[in-house]
Amino acid sequence: MTSTPTAPLTPQARAYESMRTQGLRLTSQRKTITEVAFGTREHFTAESLLTRSRRRDSKVSRATVYRTLSFLVRAGLLRQVGIGQSSPLYDPNFADHPRHGHFVCVDCQKIVEFHDHCLDVRESIVTKDHGFSPKRVNLQIEATCDALRENGVCPRNSRAVQPKSKK
Repeated sequence: MTSTPTAPLTPQARAYESMRTQGLRLTSQRKTITEVAFGTREHFTAESLLTRSRRRDSKVSRATVYRTLSFLVRAGLLRQVGIGQSSPLYDPNFADHPRHGHFVCVDCQKIVEFHDHCLDVRESIVTKDHGFSPKRVNLQIEATCDALRENGVCPRNSRAVQPKSKK
C-alpha cells in the first residue's frame, strides 16, 4: 500500500495548527491577523499589520495584534528583524525560508533579504569546529546606502548628503 504524499502546510495553516496545539482559540481576530501577516512577502511593523487587519475586520484590537505577533515569533513562524529601529519589523518569509539574512540600510531603514550558500557552509564548519549545533541563526548586516554616499541621494529616502569627490 502506498501513501499519497501530502503538500507541506502553508505558514498560515501551521500558525492555526500551532494555536490549536497551544490551546489558543482561533478567533476571527487572530485568523484575520494571521491571514494578513502571511498574505504579504514584505516586512511589516505591528502598526502596519494592525492597519491592514482593521481594513478586513474593524474589530481587530491592537493588543491582539501584539499578542498574535509574539505568539507567531515564539512558534518560529515569523522573525523580528531590524532590531534597533523605532519599530521592529516582522519577516513573513521566515516560515518558508528560515535560512536567509538581511541587509538593513542605516540611511533609509530598507531591509533587503539575501541567501548565500557559502555562508551556510561556513556556518556549518564554524559551529562544528567549536562543538555547537545551531538552533537558530539570525544574520543581519547593517550597511550604508551606496547610492546615498556616491550620488548624494538615496532612492528610498529624501535625505541628501554631499557626494564623495571622485579623484
